[in-house]
Amino acid sequence: MANNFENGNIEVPIPKYLVVKNNGSIGDLIANGFGALATDYTDARNWYPDLRADSNTVKISSYKLSIPKLKIENAEVATRDYDLSRHLVQYFGTSIPGENGTAVIFGHSTLTQLFDPKNYNAIFATLHTLKIGDQLTTNVDGVLRKYKVFSITITSSSDTNIFSQTYDSSYVTLVTCTPPGTVWKRLIVRAALDSL
Repeated sequence: MANNFENGNIEVPIPKYLVVKNNGSIGDLIANGFGALATDYTDARNWYPDLRADSNTVKISSYKLSIPKLKIENAEVATRDYDLSRHLVQYFGTSIPGENGTAVIFGHSTLTQLFDPKNYNAIFATLHTLKIGDQLTTNVDGVLRKYKVFSITITSSSDTNIFSQTYDSSYVTLVTCTPPGTVWKRLIVRAALDSL
């Protein structure tokens, strides 16, 4: 199965070489890696350590997300907590699907061969196989909305631009760690409201 990593369809590629800067050493690089291993990534707030979450004033506690190509059906998206081991998480302060703005939804990835659409610790392990034009749906209080993928990028964990809101339509941004099985970068899949 070809994926976006193999086809080069990702807008910001993963660097081929890791550069140690400012008189740093390989030892410093390894120490930073071990620090990442000690971080609790089941708490979505730890994915972007430089961003402080706003308090939650969302009117609904959860909704459903489906991605047919990945065989993800009615996955729960929580809007009032950050526990990625129990469900997907919509980051506080972002719009609900159907509203003008962008819903930013976090989900875990792991090694691709461990993908399980029912296990929230592995639910986004194959997210990197989505392509431009693929579809996803949301179900908010019984109202189904269809979205079409229009952008796939990779960013660093310090790039908080993914939380920016665009209010001309309704958008969904899916976020997971990448490459699969690591916490090094963030895979960002953006989709825009399409007609049902």
